[in-house]
Amino acid sequence: MPEPHLTTGSEQPPKVEGKLRLYSMEYCPYAQRVRLVLRAKNIPFETVNINLINKPDWYFKVHPEGKVPAIDTGSEVLVESTDISDYLDEKYPENPLYPQDPEAKKRDQELIKKIGPITALFYGCISKQEDKPIEEWANEFAPHLEVFEQELVCRGTPFFGGDKPGMVDYMLWPWGERAGTVALAFGQQLPFEADQFPHLRKWRKTMKEVPAAEGIYHGPEKFWKIVQIKMKNSPPDYDNL
Repeated sequence: MPEPHLTTGSEQPPKVEGKLRLYSMEYCPYAQRVRLVLRAKNIPFETVNINLINKPDWYFKVHPEGKVPAIDTGSEVLVESTDISDYLDEKYPENPLYPQDPEAKKRDQELIKKIGPITALFYGCISKQEDKPIEEWANEFAPHLEVFEQELVCRGTPFFGGDKPGMVDYMLWPWGERAGTVALAFGQQLPFEADQFPHLRKWRKTMKEVPAAEGIYHGPEKFWKIVQIKMKNSPPDYDNL
């Protein structure tokens, strides 16, 4: 059961000694990235969920912009999902998520940067920011997805990290989990050919069964509810979706 989302008028909970504190929101993909990394590396942590529509006043002292994720290490507060994830992989070297080879690590970091255009398209698509048919959205997605498809082909492994997920996998997965939201928004899936992106399709099915991902899986239906809350400016009740 997720931790309740703290809102306006709440008090900042006392910290648990000896644990990292993650300020999160249960359905935020960027906060999910950090939760995936923490779980994959078996790092002890506590979660404080924030209601991002009605934020507690005290949270702006943690993160001046009131965003999530933010992680309190005890000596500093770190923000931004990729920066936090890179910090965790370096600070806690057990169960490394990046390759040891510097060039291979750099290649992974460059690949992670290419996730950004996919996420921008995804939000534009499901919120229908532009009035265009789903076929046009599919055409826009295709070249970006092909980059990741070909990367899996070149690596010849089920995951971008090899035989088990690595940092690229965990940074991309939140949108893999949310991909089914498109069908809920349009009443049909993106009309790709049946033989398009076979490696990515298989990756998505396999990632769903990875313990770090499976343990915090919600599925597209809940994410679609979040989209509708935003689109309708409805009062959010994140604890009872």
